[in-house]
Amino acid sequence: MSLLSVRNLTKSFGGVAALDGVSFDLPASQMLALIGPNGAGKSTCFNVINGQLTPDSGAVLLAGEDIAGLEPRRIWQRGVGRTFQVSAAFASMTVLENVQAALLSHRRQLWRFWRPAASYLRDEAMHLLEQVGMAAQAHRACGVLAYGDIKRVELAMALSNAPRLLLMDEPTAGMAERERRELMALTRRLVSDNGLSVLFTEHSMDVVFAFAHRIIVLARGQLIAQGEPEAVRADARVREVYFGSGATFGGQA
Repeated sequence: MSLLSVRNLTKSFGGVAALDGVSFDLPASQMLALIGPNGAGKSTCFNVINGQLTPDSGAVLLAGEDIAGLEPRRIWQRGVGRTFQVSAAFASMTVLENVQAALLSHRRQLWRFWRPAASYLRDEAMHLLEQVGMAAQAHRACGVLAYGDIKRVELAMALSNAPRLLLMDEPTAGMAERERRELMALTRRLVSDNGLSVLFTEHSMDVVFAFAHRIIVLARGQLIAQGEPEAVRADARVREVYFGSGATFGGQA
């Protein structure tokens, strides 16, 4: 059974169908890229899965449980982590404090963080920072970090609830090519080591084709293609609808 199964998802805004009967599966320990041109429905699909939007119809099954329409926090408590395109780290807090806060929030103990006891869940926070290669910078303020390092901190924060499913919204936006590849290589290692499933949206096709196990393509709210990278790369409809005929696609013409 797939960890995540989306079935006949529909969502309209003012009579315009943002999602029109979208269905796909995400097995455990895989990275699935969700791509498409502007207005394809990617953000709507992503936000329905995360609970920020309620679908008009359809189901979002997490290990067989329909989570469609649940509040984001309730979905998070069921083992769904998320990173955001816009930074969610507190710039004035240290790297370690940000991860401690995420851990305390997961355990509904956030109020304790403001007491003079920085030792709360320190070992667990350091373990997460070790996983993302940020333990050496644990005591630096996030506000002085390079952008790629902030993304690593946010990844550690997203892992604070030991997620089964990780949703990553444009994880490499604003990053240089080397930073993009390093972050996604790290994510793929976490998938392998921790048995995570990852659903991510991404505009950088080099990232998509280098790191996704499978790809789904939306256009005008409909799923037009899905499969392994090479099959999607060769799909004539994807070339025409998404990129235009003759366009470079995933590093190949």
